[in-house]
Amino acid sequence: MNYPAFFDDVEPIILKDNLAKFVGVNNDGIIEITYLEIVKMAGHSCAVVSGAYLCAQKGLKALFGNELPKRGEIKVELRKAPTEDNTGVVGCVLSNITGATTDYGFGGLAGGKFNRRNLLVYNAPIDTDIRFTRMDTGGQVGINYRPGKLVNPAALFEGAFGPNATPEQQKAFPHRFQEMVRTILTNGETVIEIVEG
Repeated sequence: MNYPAFFDDVEPIILKDNLAKFVGVNNDGIIEITYLEIVKMAGHSCAVVSGAYLCAQKGLKALFGNELPKRGEIKVELRKAPTEDNTGVVGCVLSNITGATTDYGFGGLAGGKFNRRNLLVYNAPIDTDIRFTRMDTGGQVGINYRPGKLVNPAALFEGAFGPNATPEQQKAFPHRFQEMVRTILTNGETVIEIVEG
């Protein structure tokens, strides 16, 4: 697959997934998720997908500190409905990273061990865009994503596809769009706000 080189520069998210270990995916349950893998899952790379990736990356670091995040043992709450703005896309990215699902995921083994259902919640009564909760300790962090501090995707679309767009602008759009994504991914400290719970 041909893709922008900066995808490989994005720090991967490393988690411990005890279900993966239990069923023999590997012998230690360590799972590494890259930005490229999330792009393949989403089918595209944009401000929403990159922002959701950063929310997971920064939020899980804040929640787990020096520990590896425990995939499948994290509750993910989103303040908006899945059909509002692009919250459903954010939820899909966070689900793939954390293992949390609404009612469609793995239901667990006898006694509910490794259950992934009802760990992803939309329309949550929270004050931040997203909230992560550790199921083992109850620890929480809130996350806000503010790409507007750095980029304006709507202006890029208008410049390329508006009534006054030139063929040159349209041709340059894919490169300019991914440059916007690169700007977001290399400035996570600016666009991501962590609110300790």
